[in-house]
Amino acid sequence: MKKLFFTLFFLIFAIQFASAQNPTGKGKITGVVIDSTDQKPVSFATVTLTLINSQKPISGAVADEKGEFTITKIPVGEYNVAVSFIGYNTINKTVTISEKANNVNMGKVFVRPAVTELKEVTVEGKKDLIEEKVDRMIYNADQDATSKGGDATDVLRRVPMLSVDLDGNVSLRGNQNIRVLINNKPSTIMATSLADALRQIPADQIKTVEVITSPSAKYDAEGSAGIINIITKKTTLQGLTLGVDIGAGFRGSNLGLNGSYRTGKVGFTLGGFGRAEYNVQGNFENTQKTINTSGSELSTIQTADTRRSGMFGRYNLGFDYDINKKNSLTASVQFGVRNGNNYQDGLTARTFQGTNLVNTSLRDVNVKDLSNNIDASLTYTRMFEKPQKELSILALYSINNRTNDFTNSIYSPTDFSTLSRLKNLNGSFNQEITLQLDYQTPISTNQMMEFGAKTIMRHVSSDFKYLFAQGATGDFITNTNAQLSNTLNYDQNVSAAYFSYTYTTKSNYSLKLGSRYEYTDIKANLQNEQKIDIPDYGVIVPSINLSKRFKKGDIIKLAYNRRIQRPSLQFLNPNIQAANPLNITIGNPALNPEFTNNFELSYSTFAKGVSINVASFVRNTNNAIQSVRDILGRDTIRTTFQNIGQENAYGLNLNLGINLGKFNMGTGGDIYFADLRNNVPNPLYNASNQGWVYNFRLFGGYELGGGWGLQSFSFYRGREVQLQGIRGGFGIYSLSLKKDFKNKKGFIGFGFENFFSFNGITIRSELISPVINQQSVNVNQNISFRINFNYRIGKMSFDAPKRRKSINNDDMKGEGGGEGGGDGGGQQGGGQRQMQGGGNRPQGTGTGGKPPVKQGEKPTQKPKEGEKPKNGN
Repeated sequence: MKKLFFTLFFLIFAIQFASAQNPTGKGKITGVVIDSTDQKPVSFATVTLTLINSQKPISGAVADEKGEFTITKIPVGEYNVAVSFIGYNTINKTVTISEKANNVNMGKVFVRPAVTELKEVTVEGKKDLIEEKVDRMIYNADQDATSKGGDATDVLRRVPMLSVDLDGNVSLRGNQNIRVLINNKPSTIMATSLADALRQIPADQIKTVEVITSPSAKYDAEGSAGIINIITKKTTLQGLTLGVDIGAGFRGSNLGLNGSYRTGKVGFTLGGFGRAEYNVQGNFENTQKTINTSGSELSTIQTADTRRSGMFGRYNLGFDYDINKKNSLTASVQFGVRNGNNYQDGLTARTFQGTNLVNTSLRDVNVKDLSNNIDASLTYTRMFEKPQKELSILALYSINNRTNDFTNSIYSPTDFSTLSRLKNLNGSFNQEITLQLDYQTPISTNQMMEFGAKTIMRHVSSDFKYLFAQGATGDFITNTNAQLSNTLNYDQNVSAAYFSYTYTTKSNYSLKLGSRYEYTDIKANLQNEQKIDIPDYGVIVPSINLSKRFKKGDIIKLAYNRRIQRPSLQFLNPNIQAANPLNITIGNPALNPEFTNNFELSYSTFAKGVSINVASFVRNTNNAIQSVRDILGRDTIRTTFQNIGQENAYGLNLNLGINLGKFNMGTGGDIYFADLRNNVPNPLYNASNQGWVYNFRLFGGYELGGGWGLQSFSFYRGREVQLQGIRGGFGIYSLSLKKDFKNKKGFIGFGFENFFSFNGITIRSELISPVINQQSVNVNQNISFRINFNYRIGKMSFDAPKRRKSINNDDMKGEGGGEGGGDGGGQQGGGQRQMQGGGNRPQGTGTGGKPPVKQGEKPTQKPKEGEKPKNGN
C-alpha cells in the first residue's frame, strides 16, 4: 500500500507540473462573490478575465467554497471581469492592472439571483450525471432514466463507490456500516431495516444522492464507512404545480402524485407515492456439513422455491415560511408504510450420516414484514447582517412500529398432511426525539468557526413470543420459556458537542479541523426485570480535511476522521430468528460500539467535457461486531454477535465521466484488499480471511433527436471476501428509451432489465470453519420490462431559494451491517428477519464531472423545472 500512495502522489504532482504555464505577468485580482439577497458567499462561481473590447478569455478562476477567487500572472492592461453562476445574473466590472497598482482587491462582488417568469413548464436542462465536490460526490439521479419506475435501491446501484446486492444491502467501499439520510434527516425506518426502507422511496422522486466519505465534526460520529444523503425532488417555484408519475411492469407498478403551492413568503407541498412489488421469484439449494462436539458429522441438503411480494408507500406534507429576510421556519411530516411477504415454498431438508438418510422434513415458510413510520421535523433559521453568520435550531420526532413475524407449516414428507405449525410473533417499536443547535460565524474573510450541540433520546423495544399448534386446525399455544417469549427494552441517550475551524489561504489551500465529543448513556432490561449491564461511554472523534484547488479547478484532498458504529436492533434483538430451523440467529443486547479510523487521498480534474476522480483509502476497525457460530444439537447452525473483530481495508476507486453534447458516458469502479480476523482464542471458532474485492460500472446516454433519448447501465460486483468464506459475484444491466412530450411537460419511457438472463442470476457462496462447511446457490429471476409515464402541470416563476438546515442522526449500525456469512440459501431481501436457507445473515466484509461551470465558460443550457435558470445566454 505504501507503493500505491507514493505512486498516486507522484502522478498527481507530475500532472500539475506538466500543466503549469510560464508566468506572463505580475498582476493579481482577488475578491469574494456574495449573494445579494442573503449575504452568503456563492461557492464555485466562475470568474472570467477578458481584455476590454475583446470576447476572448485570457484567464479566469473558479471561486472556492467561501466564494473567494484569485487570478494571478496578469500582464499590465485594462480588463473586464465577468462573474457568473447558475441562477444568477452575470456581473461585469472593469479592472486596470498597472506597474504601480498590480494587486487589485475587488472586495465583495454582489450577484443577484435571476428571476424568470414562465408561462408554462417548458424548460429543461441537463447536468452531469456525477459531480465532484470537495467533501462529497454527487450523483444526479434525475438525469438517469434507467432507474425510472424503481426504488431507491435501483438508484444506489448506479452511484459510484456504492454496491447493492440482490437483497438490497448497501455497502460503501465494501463496508455496510453506513448511515442513510433523507434530505439530511434520519428516519427510524432506517434503524430497523435499511434494505426494506429503501424500497419505500421511489426512484422517480430522488433528485440527487450525496456520498460523504469524510464527514466533518458537524456530522454525528456514526457510520464507519461514511454517509449517504438522498435528496428528493422539491421546488422553490412560485405558483401551483402538480405532477403525476405512473409506471407498470413485469415485476412492479407505481403511482405517484405530488403537488406544491407557493405564494409570497409561504409554501406548501403535499405528495404521495405507492409501489407494488410482485412476481419476484427464485430458488436456492444449500448443502451444509456440521460436526458436533462428539465428532459426529452430518450432511444436510436444503432446497426451496422463493418468492417475494410487497406494497410500499411514502407520503409527505411540507410547510415553509419566510418570516422576514433573516428569519425562516420550515416544517414537514412524512408517513411511510410497508407490507412485505417473503415465502419459501416446499422447503425440503434431507439429512445424511455418511450415505444413510437419517431425517427428512418438509415445510412452507412465510415471513411478514409490516411497518409504519412517522417523521416530523421543525427548523428555525436565523441569519445576520454579517455574511455566513447563521444560527439554527432543529427538532425531530420519529417513530416506527414494525411487525416481523414468521410462520412454518410443517408437513409429512410422505402424504403431505399438516403435522404442526410454528409461529413467531415479533413486534418492535423505535422512537427518537432529537434536538440540535448549530452556530457558525466567520472570524475573518478566510476563516470560519462552527460549533453546536445535539441530543438524541431513543427508546427501542422488541416484544417476541413463540407459539405452537398441532395439525392444520389446532389452537396456538404460547411457549412461556423466557428465551422464547420475552420483551427487550432498550433506552439510549446520546449527547454531543462539536467545534470546527476552517482556514482558506489566498493560494486556494483549505484546512478544516474539527473535534466532536459524544457521551452515550444506555439502560436495557428484559421483561422479567433482568437488567443488562452495559456501561456508559464517551468518545472523542477528530476530523481533518486538507484540500488544494488549482487554477483550472482541479482538486487534491487529504482527509482523516474517526468514526463509531453503535449496534442497532438487528444485532441487539434476543428473539430467536428461526424461520429456517437449521440456521438460527440470536441478537446480543450487551454489544458495544465499533471504532474506525479512515484515511483518504483523492484527486479530481476536469478538461473539455471529461472529468476524472481517483481516490485511495485506508480503513481500520477495532472492536468490530462479528458473527460467532456454533453447532446447536446435531445439525443446527446458531449465529450470534460479539465485539471480537479487527477489520482492515486498503483500496482505490476511479471514476471517469465524458460529456460530449448529445453523448455522455461514465465508467468507474473500486478495488480494495480486505483483511479480516476475529481474534477468538478457541481454534474451533478462530477465523481470518484476506483477499481482493472489486466492483465495476458502465453507463451512457445518447440524444437521438426529436425528444427521444437512449440510456444504458451495467454493473458487476466481484466476489466478497468474508470472515469465514466468500459470497459470489453477480452482474446486472438495463436499457431505457425515453420520449419527451413536445410541450416538455412530461415523458413516456420504456425500460428493459437483464433481458438476456433467461435462467436468472446465480450467486454461489461458501462458509468454511473447523465445524461448518456450507455451500449455497441462490437463483434470482430478474428479467424485467416496465413503462413509465410522467406529466406536470402548473404556471409558475422561479424564486431565489433559501438555504435550509436539517438534522443528521448519523447513527446506529443497521440492517446489512457487520460481518456474517454468505447468501443464506434463499434470503429474500432486507428485513430484520432473513429467510435463511444456508443460515448466514447478509453482511458486509466489514472492511472494506466536472464542476457546475467550467472555468472561462458561461452556462448555455436551460434549467430543469425547479432549478434556477442559467445565465450567460
